[in-house]
Amino acid sequence: MEQGDVPSVLVIERVSFPNPWQESTFRGEIQHRPISYPLVVVHSTLNRVIGYIIYWQIGEEVQVSNIAVHPDFRRLGIGEQVLRQVIEEIKFRGGKLITLEVRPSNTGALHLYKKLGFRMISVRKGYYAYPPEDAFVFALHLD
Repeated sequence: MEQGDVPSVLVIERVSFPNPWQESTFRGEIQHRPISYPLVVVHSTLNRVIGYIIYWQIGEEVQVSNIAVHPDFRRLGIGEQVLRQVIEEIKFRGGKLITLEVRPSNTGALHLYKKLGFRMISVRKGYYAYPPEDAFVFALHLD
């Protein structure tokens, strides 16, 4: 992700989440390299950003902060492809543990994470403010 990608990422963010990140948050992620890895998915034919993922890697631990695919391109396996590729990159860089939070109501994401081997390790009560909802904490051990 580069600064020029932020407007396209914001469109996806706003249609994907009830409490979207602000533009300044995405710009900050770009500036937090080398621990922040903000990546975009660009449709090869349309030359358009259709998805993104942001994760932090500090040593062996990784936190997936945000992942989304534009609604026009969902249910095509793009999120799974991106997450699989990121998992391989994390392994290559010595990552051993990936964690993330997800809303219990986000059934599509829950299915994907379970499919890729993530397991729920805890619940964070009241984690999401708008709308109010707990967060399931998932982890994937990369042994």
